[in-house]
Amino acid sequence: MSANGKGKHATQRHHNQTEPVLGETERLAQYALAQDCLHYDWANNERWKGVERTYSAEDVLRLRGSVHVEHTLARMGAERLWQLLETEPYVNALGAMTGNQAVQQVQAGLQAVYVSGWQVAADANNAGQMYPDQSLYPADSVPHMCRRINNALQRADQIHHAEGKVPPTQTWFAPLVADAEAGFGGTLNAFELMKGMIEAGAACVHFEDQLSSAKKCGHLGGKVLVSTTEAIQKLVAARLAADVLGVPTLVMARTDANSAHLLTSDIDPRDRAFCTGERTPEGFFCIRGGIDSAIARGLAYAPYADLIWCETSEPNIEEARRFAEAIHARYPEKMLAYNCSPSFNWRKKLDEAAIASFQLELARMGYKFQFVTLAGFHALNLSMFELARHYRETGMSAYSNLQEKEFASEREHGYQATKHQRFVGTGYFDQVQQVISGGLSSTTALEGSTEAEQFSADGQKISKPRSQAAPPIPSQPPISDWPQEEMLQPSGD
Repeated sequence: MSANGKGKHATQRHHNQTEPVLGETERLAQYALAQDCLHYDWANNERWKGVERTYSAEDVLRLRGSVHVEHTLARMGAERLWQLLETEPYVNALGAMTGNQAVQQVQAGLQAVYVSGWQVAADANNAGQMYPDQSLYPADSVPHMCRRINNALQRADQIHHAEGKVPPTQTWFAPLVADAEAGFGGTLNAFELMKGMIEAGAACVHFEDQLSSAKKCGHLGGKVLVSTTEAIQKLVAARLAADVLGVPTLVMARTDANSAHLLTSDIDPRDRAFCTGERTPEGFFCIRGGIDSAIARGLAYAPYADLIWCETSEPNIEEARRFAEAIHARYPEKMLAYNCSPSFNWRKKLDEAAIASFQLELARMGYKFQFVTLAGFHALNLSMFELARHYRETGMSAYSNLQEKEFASEREHGYQATKHQRFVGTGYFDQVQQVISGGLSSTTALEGSTEAEQFSADGQKISKPRSQAAPPIPSQPPISDWPQEEMLQPSGD
């Protein structure tokens, strides 16, 4: 044992260090250079045009810690989403409730995936409960859903890459736009939740200006707004979290002021113009909701967000135009988002021509991200109800009809879940097994399976691509006579 009590091996590790030990002068110089680089990026990178920060580069570097952890999926997603928003007329998305739903969306050609807090509350939260959209579920549930979706997209990428195929739209990793609700608390909660979203691979996160403890779906009554000041602080907290993690995650600000009639505090002068002077039994201030209130909030949030979303009660083009024109009069390049909500009765509000042109009209106004929040919930429930109803009436004919639709979609549109064994990665893990066993495994699963026998397009047995085929298994001696290294093959259990 050495004199310092750490022993010979600790001393060797110290002497074998490859990183030089910096003196105080060199360390301070590097720290100053890092600050200058960060300030330069904020001032000159087009990514940050129109974005204000109320903190310094020194604040960010001080809070980062000494070890940088790279969040690859979040970075790739944020960069891709920004590029799409900058180059496409608009980006449209559907809410995905499962990883498989996200895979189907990307396979069908959509370039982004929406991760709805409403859907997580309904049937995909960490509490395992069915909840209304009132922030009743655990705060880490949406990050968990983002992680599940990215895991499913990663598996699809692995399968296609192993088969030598190019993924849809050149990548399986569509950027995720995730719902942070009202932040599940105060500004520190928003900071931590944003970090969790980034760690789970989200590309964009939106925060709304409701009181977290009384949060409601945007299409429910009884919504309570926080002060404009507090809402801005949560946007600042989200941006700070992204900067601390070193990822250009997009921040979306949502206002519910169009249909909200209660306010926590009149401390902010910007809110007083909409106060009626009345108070509720709980002590909330009564306000006049409406598009003017929403515009005032949108203008206040614009410097701190990449996109602005005004939650609306109906699909109203003129209302959308009024909001867009007001925001762009002061912030001409600020991107907008629009919820094409399932809460709207679309056929009741608009005719077929107006529905067909609705998103194009919005795009011309600067609504660059448009999404159907609860698409996954409604698609999942209706499809299963229809199958169950027909199955009750006609038995296996109902399922056979569904299967025929799958075959047709596979032939005509590239749908891939018909071959469910391959879809979830059986063939991929067969390849893993063959690599491990040196091509000698006799326990691969896909070849010889029912799916391989019956689900090829021409009715013939599915064989492996020539480049992927394992070498033929030669005649082998009894296992007891094999060399020791060949005994590394699995025994079965």
